[in-house]
Amino acid sequence: MDGRRRNPYELTDETPVYVISIAAQLSGLHPQTLRQYDRLGLVSPDRTAGRGRRYSARDIELLRTVQQLSQDEGINLAGIKRIIELENQVAALQQRVAELSAAVDGAAAAMQQREAQVHASYRRDLVPYQDVQQTGALVVWRPKRPKS
Repeated sequence: MDGRRRNPYELTDETPVYVISIAAQLSGLHPQTLRQYDRLGLVSPDRTAGRGRRYSARDIELLRTVQQLSQDEGINLAGIKRIIELENQVAALQQRVAELSAAVDGAAAAMQQREAQVHASYRRDLVPYQDVQQTGALVVWRPKRPKS
């Protein structure tokens, strides 16, 4: 969540709204195929209190992807399941990288702010040391005479 309160009636890609017959029509698959994919863990729709399946728009997109990988690419269901698991893992890792990147950016900003505070606290009455180039000149020092 992004901190804002969501409308409980707002539909998203994750909202489970489609019964199995509608999901089958939308995905172009037979309802029995959807049940088989559910048993294999390829596409796991939400369940109602009465144990009926409810598919989301994301589930239907995943069903289409499974069908495309199976029919067009010739990948077996075990291979498809592994592909889906790896894609989910990649998405989770990308999310984690984004979180860590934001944390690093925040830490860098805090460090720069602290560094600016330290520089602002330096004493201004001190004269910075500057290295003088040495020459072969002879310098004679004569103390000032006290004023009488």
